[in-house]
Amino acid sequence: MSLYDFSAPRLYLDAALGAGCEIAPDKDQSNYLLNVLRLGDGDAVLAFNGRDGEWRMAIKALSRKQVLLVGQECTRAQTINCDLHYLFAPLKHARLDYMVQKAVEMGASRLQPVMTRRTQSGRINLERMRANAIEAAEQCGILSVPDVEDAVKLEKILGQWPDDRRLIFCDEDAPVADPIAALRDLPKGPLAVIIGPEGGFDPQEREWLLRVKNVTRLSLGPRILRGDTAGVAALAVVQAALGDWA
Repeated sequence: MSLYDFSAPRLYLDAALGAGCEIAPDKDQSNYLLNVLRLGDGDAVLAFNGRDGEWRMAIKALSRKQVLLVGQECTRAQTINCDLHYLFAPLKHARLDYMVQKAVEMGASRLQPVMTRRTQSGRINLERMRANAIEAAEQCGILSVPDVEDAVKLEKILGQWPDDRRLIFCDEDAPVADPIAALRDLPKGPLAVIIGPEGGFDPQEREWLLRVKNVTRLSLGPRILRGDTAGVAALAVVQAALGDWA
């Protein structure tokens, strides 16, 4: 039996958590607790903020539309995500939502959209990205929400790449080989995974990527994967070989 109670409702609260604290959730969260879940005085909710661990909170109903959440006890100490940045060419709408949610589930600590020459979606709704990241963390028992960054051009981010962060370049032109074996003997440390757009990186972009001091080319198998699928596959392989699964 699982040691974690996945049936308990969870909320992300951007406020300090502790015994006796009183926090007023926003309008949507209050509506969710009162009218969707139909909870009331004394019912329990689990809350987290990415800093203070997870806390059991008691509902204190103020009206039919507003509640306070009162801190009772810490149920889990704060954990720190693997230092794993996820760089990706933006996708359209539902596929981007899916990719963000799965990246959070896989333990990414930063979500970084990267604009490439073949990127097909030029508009990014950062609020929507963050909302999807929070929802995934709430639903999956995760204690941290990754940073959601503004989109940057590929050339700019590679030109400022830090020497101490290994870049895992998922390259469809890399020789097909065991990806776990390709990563297993690398030293552990700060990581980043980059997934290209539909159609892949253009030749000059591939040259930029391969010039990065701490880059590792990685094959994701003999088939071409869509961007959202490739992201899940790459993050799973990296976590298994170098991350917090290892």
